[in-house]
Amino acid sequence: MTDRFGDFQEIVTTSAELRRVVPEPMRAIQAKVIDHLDEVCREFIAASPFVVLASRSSQGWLDLSPKGDPPGFVRVLDEKHLAIPDRPGNRRIDTFHNLLENPELGVIFLVPGKGETLRLSGEARIVRDLSLRETMAVKGRVPEFAIVVYVERAFMHCPKCVMRSGLWKPETWGDGRGVPDINTAMIEHAQLSDTPEEWFEKIKADGGLEMY
Repeated sequence: MTDRFGDFQEIVTTSAELRRVVPEPMRAIQAKVIDHLDEVCREFIAASPFVVLASRSSQGWLDLSPKGDPPGFVRVLDEKHLAIPDRPGNRRIDTFHNLLENPELGVIFLVPGKGETLRLSGEARIVRDLSLRETMAVKGRVPEFAIVVYVERAFMHCPKCVMRSGLWKPETWGDGRGVPDINTAMIEHAQLSDTPEEWFEKIKADGGLEMY
């Protein structure tokens, strides 16, 4: 079998090699992981309008799925459970398929203006209980599904990556011109013959621009 990384000469293969470069963290940093949602987690989740879900299929394929709604759209049910509503999208439902095969889920929460992020992981289920879904309606639209997570690990991540990226600094953003959009990517990756404008009209006709 061909070595996919054969062009590289120094590949790290052991924890000992890592620790020769990166010293052990402070004891408090190692101990910051908790197994439930305390008041710090609850307040951060209530302020977050954007999360990314990490799931994995039984074949090992990894998937990252962004979710966004008004702040607090993820509901803390108790100290061990939270619920994430599912809104209309492209209907691929990759996360759902993965959870049916492998119920492990990772979640990272972002809050605009904050450098810190909150990371959670645990076991998840796809839930359709109407009593739960109705509590997550937006503009009168009740989600068809909710992902309920049993939290096993939770911790706050330091703000350095956000600070380095200038993520919340508009003066660093640029205007996005020259960066491919979803229509261009679809045409290129799916090898379509449509123009971006034609593809946009097809998406509109299929209901793909529906917000809720």
